[in-house]
Amino acid sequence: MEPRFRKGLSHKTFATDLVTLRQETDVTFYRSSGPGGEKKNKTETAVRLSHRPSGLKVMATEHRSQSKNRELAFQRLQRKLVALNRIPKKRIPTRVSVATGEKRLAGKRQRSKTKALRSRVGDSQT
Repeated sequence: MEPRFRKGLSHKTFATDLVTLRQETDVTFYRSSGPGGEKKNKTETAVRLSHRPSGLKVMATEHRSQSKNRELAFQRLQRKLVALNRIPKKRIPTRVSVATGEKRLAGKRQRSKTKALRSRVGDSQT
């Protein structure tokens, strides 16, 4: 089974160092929503990063400081790119052992008996 990747990309590795990330991303500032009063309503402290090579978008709106939000957004983008760069190990299919299969069937038989007893109890009450 083929591993799935974001937006049909073949598996590429993306640079995760800050210098390269700052060159490859579009930074947008906007007013964040939510409570905060006058200060929050008139300053553009929220940050949205768009990473052009991968198509990832990251936002940070937690802090009142634009620089803190920018750093937080870059950290989030780095984490996502590291996860995207990870090559999943190929799964090796294994068989269930005979003992495990028998144990599973014994459990199913017991469950079936329990349910059968319940239906008999319900029939005798009516």
